[in-house]
Amino acid sequence: MSRIEGRLAKTLLSKPTVVTRAVFWRIPHNSGIEDICLKIGRYKKSAYFSVGEDLETLQPKSELTLVQEEFRALIEFLQESYEPFRQGVKAFIPLEQPFHNENAKQIRALFSLPNKLGLIQFILDNDVIPEELMSGLNQARRVRAVLELQDMLNKNLKESPWQKWFQENSWVLGSQFVRVLEERQIDTQHISDFLMETYDGFLDVVEIKRPEGGMNFWSQTLDHGNHVPSVELTKAITQASRYIYEIEREANSVKFQQRLGGVRTVKPRCVLVFGRSNVWDDEQTEAYRILNSSFHNLTILTYDHVLERARSICGL
Repeated sequence: MSRIEGRLAKTLLSKPTVVTRAVFWRIPHNSGIEDICLKIGRYKKSAYFSVGEDLETLQPKSELTLVQEEFRALIEFLQESYEPFRQGVKAFIPLEQPFHNENAKQIRALFSLPNKLGLIQFILDNDVIPEELMSGLNQARRVRAVLELQDMLNKNLKESPWQKWFQENSWVLGSQFVRVLEERQIDTQHISDFLMETYDGFLDVVEIKRPEGGMNFWSQTLDHGNHVPSVELTKAITQASRYIYEIEREANSVKFQQRLGGVRTVKPRCVLVFGRSNVWDDEQTEAYRILNSSFHNLTILTYDHVLERARSICGL
């Protein structure tokens, strides 16, 4: 190790004709801040080579100078990577910095493995994700879905984004539903938005209409002083009732049962999501209660009902 004012040098390796050295030196600035740079070089030995000889007197075979930012990045890389690499680890998460953005790549790579069932079994067998963390993740996912729903209600969206949202968040429709079936077709003429399996293994149907596009819930005029469904809502109710009827007609069809994967078809019910209720007055809210009570196999929800139900489930 040799010291010159503002410098610190060390011989890394000395061979008969070449020497490898590293040197730190300080670069002062008018601001009072100093940069520290690192130079690594391999040099030819002169006939009168001295161990403490300054680098400038040696003839370089190769040199590399790292400015302060590069040097610090190199230090970080060596601290994080050398020991795992020496032990043969190709990818790792440093526990002293577990929440660094770079670590997300490794976690995503793990959860992107094609063998999902094997991954799930590995997680369960080794208690990789504790129960309280699993609950927290599920709660966070649902809260994010609620915020997304609030944002979507402020936009004029087509029906496709709404179908995607309900497909991913069927929990908002009630605890009676445990699964969205891949099958949507009832028969050649009738295709529902969702066919659902209930917790007791029976088939129900969900139909949604986008909240925008002039789809009013109530008629613009009263009938004998009463709020009555709009033409659009009446059409949607008729369509939902038709789906229930056609499902009952297919109840004894072996092919239909096979397409449903064994889900039983007995007295199916329908949830219809239609319109908004965020500006209703007390009379309209009461009329909605009366309207829903008149159906024994159909439940009508507005998008605001779905939002409030989701917020309640999440404790918001």
